[in-house]
Amino acid sequence: MEAAEPILKIKNIEVRYHEVILVLKGVSIEVPAGGIIALLGANGAGKSTTLKAISGLLKVEDGEVTDGAIDFEGRHIHREKAARIAKMGIVQVIEGRRVFEHLTVEENLKVGAHLRKTGSVREGLEMVYHYFPRLREKRTETAGFVSGGEQQMTVVGRALMTEPKLVLLDEPSMGLAPMLIHEIFNIIMQLNKEQHISILLVEQNAKLALNVAPYAYVMETGRIVMDDTAEKLSENEDIKDFYLGLSDKSGKRKSFRDVKHYKRRKRWLA
Repeated sequence: MEAAEPILKIKNIEVRYHEVILVLKGVSIEVPAGGIIALLGANGAGKSTTLKAISGLLKVEDGEVTDGAIDFEGRHIHREKAARIAKMGIVQVIEGRRVFEHLTVEENLKVGAHLRKTGSVREGLEMVYHYFPRLREKRTETAGFVSGGEQQMTVVGRALMTEPKLVLLDEPSMGLAPMLIHEIFNIIMQLNKEQHISILLVEQNAKLALNVAPYAYVMETGRIVMDDTAEKLSENEDIKDFYLGLSDKSGKRKSFRDVKHYKRRKRWLA
């Protein structure tokens, strides 16, 4: 992995809902300070649960970390409340573009400002508008009526207003047109490079995620089954088959029929 000291260490955690339903089993992940890490997996693999375990939002859904530990900047956080974790500098961008629909775009951004420790709200807004110029144009419009892409920019911008050290991004590409997806991901990469914000990115779009993150983990049924550099994962035959939709050296897309022996074929589950 990266040489940088991890800002986040997830150490062999188990997560249960309602005290009985085991969802995560022995999950370990590290996010280097100032780095981008991707977490790949199909629907139901446990990716969003992993993010909620970090941000403290599990407790809202009657879930808890029942074994292992989550360390942020060397401190145990898995028993802390979500509000306390947010004040430490961890912010989660929940999937589904959760804007406050009746507020304007700028009012949505200002909601994130209550966690700021330095600088003025105006300085925060100017930084957001620098990275998302489209939001400056839309700042007085009602957030519920702007486009899906502009709503996604708004929730990412709102996260930036908190002056985060670590951003947890949950499926930021979901439901967006390809051009908008690339625009938003280019901005995310720029933010990481210029503001040195650490990012843990959850994505079903593996090709996109592996272009953004230099290192990634693959999750299946609540377990980490593989982790490596993006370059090596992109060349892995199983990753090509099941996540990139590619066949062997021909590079042709496979149909579902071609991969119907999905689980049986996975060498990491053999």
